[in-house]
Amino acid sequence: MKGPALFRLAACILACLAAGSIGSIFTYGSVNTWFPTLAKPSFNPPGWVFGPVWTILYILMGIAAGLVWNRGDLSDPPIRNALGLFALQLGLNILWSALFFGLRSPLFALVDIVFLWAAILATTLAFKPVSAAAAWLMTPYLAWVSFAAILNAAIWKLNP
Repeated sequence: MKGPALFRLAACILACLAAGSIGSIFTYGSVNTWFPTLAKPSFNPPGWVFGPVWTILYILMGIAAGLVWNRGDLSDPPIRNALGLFALQLGLNILWSALFFGLRSPLFALVDIVFLWAAILATTLAFKPVSAAAAWLMTPYLAWVSFAAILNAAIWKLNP
């Protein structure tokens, strides 16, 4: 991988890690104060799991987006559409943290995560014809957000 291709890959990974950092701004103020006071289901993972899992997922997402971008440029409709969906889901990802931890609203976050899940699926499907590898790299993220949606719903139900 040379010059522009390496730059695109690095830019995509950094953009995803930046999204995670923005989301953590909302999380930081509530994760040690409000969140511990919530009733949680028995399948709630220990807190230390989230940081490493999200870091790995953001890196995989960035690689996936970089692979797609390196298959053409933004003037190519399949590339532009796939990366547009990618940007949408990344925005919804940040919004979830703002809603759940920032506004402390499991209900609003649950609504968001439904749209986030659909956007991740749409992105994965848009990536597939451009790069099958990119689509596969999105599947752990889709699986984790599926679990997160169930967890979010359970927390909302346990904390009326």
